[in-house]
Amino acid sequence: MSGKRDVAVIGAGIIGLATARALMLARPKLRVVVVEKEPEVGFHQTGHNSGVLHSGIYYTPGSLKATLCRKGKAAMEQYAQERGIDFTRRGKLIVAVHASEFSRLDELQRRATANGIQDLRLLEGDEVADVEPEAAGLRALHAPETGVIDYGAVTRALADDVRSLGGSVVLGEDVREIAVRNGTVVLSTTSQTIEAANLIACGGLQSDRIAGLAGVRPPVRIVPFRGDYYTLTPSAAAKVRGLIYPVPDPRFPFLGVHFTRKIDDTVVAGPNAVLALARERYARVALRPRDAVEAVGYSGVWRFVLRHGRIAATEVWRDLSKSAFVSDMRRYVPSIAAADVTFGPSGIRAQAMTPGGGLVDDFLIEGTSRMMFVLNAPSPGATASLAIGEELAHRAFRDLLS
Repeated sequence: MSGKRDVAVIGAGIIGLATARALMLARPKLRVVVVEKEPEVGFHQTGHNSGVLHSGIYYTPGSLKATLCRKGKAAMEQYAQERGIDFTRRGKLIVAVHASEFSRLDELQRRATANGIQDLRLLEGDEVADVEPEAAGLRALHAPETGVIDYGAVTRALADDVRSLGGSVVLGEDVREIAVRNGTVVLSTTSQTIEAANLIACGGLQSDRIAGLAGVRPPVRIVPFRGDYYTLTPSAAAKVRGLIYPVPDPRFPFLGVHFTRKIDDTVVAGPNAVLALARERYARVALRPRDAVEAVGYSGVWRFVLRHGRIAATEVWRDLSKSAFVSDMRRYVPSIAAADVTFGPSGIRAQAMTPGGGLVDDFLIEGTSRMMFVLNAPSPGATASLAIGEELAHRAFRDLLS
């Protein structure tokens, strides 16, 4: 590729492309290139999720997650309308099946209200069935703002925007080396050298490794968790109108099985969360030696397992046993049977973990001279992507391009 660019963005997932777009919308003459190792955009996390447009119920008020989720959801809906991308507000029902969950449901309502979520309703007893007739629950929090969208379509539209604004999207080029020479960031890829004044890395499942290539030692490591779904048959899918979720337990890092009616009207249940031994392979049993050694050999993983061993074992058992998975589904939709579901799809979540075994909850962005790295952008990363892109562009103009 000829010519030095102002900014190189690594990663053509939804966040990388949203960032490139935001940079060029703010400064139309900026020369931007997006570099992606896969043959198409949105190949990994962006293309392997259930497409939920999160409203921002769970997140600590004032956190990046809370702020950017709310801002990003509004921006995403507006963008979808402008680009003719289908989305719909199906509503989320967070269901308490035991009285012991009531206080946690109250805390969710407090957070959701603080985050500015509109039209929340706390439902009691028979009111739950008014929203989801097949759902079982003693009490539920209903958030009608929650929606669904096709993030793959959004990502392809963002790539088109980047190109139409004068940027480049280079596919099939894996970044092998990152160096700074004479004030220029030099990316050595599969078959070429790309030079830029600045770098923004949105590497998802490879984000810690990309930082390492640049000589940055991140404070966290990406630990991949595979999440498997079951898809309901068409007749069983009629039992779920929107989204049915459990009340999260703050003692544990995993949300648990939940139901989502996607934008194409298929209904999936899941995901579970099991340590993956390959960062980017989606078969139920997949192993990549480097990924496995790094995960199993990481002190944070062992401390995490010691702290959350019981729930981790439950997740593994549910992964191995369809009946266990279905049993969890039946807590919330009792009429679901094993014959109503088929295995798949699956995804892998890039979760930043500290050496002490803690899961980083908020978005994590680190910067150095001429470089910025997104080290953690889990759910609601896709919902918040346009806002994350604007935030990264703002930081770039402040710290890198001033």
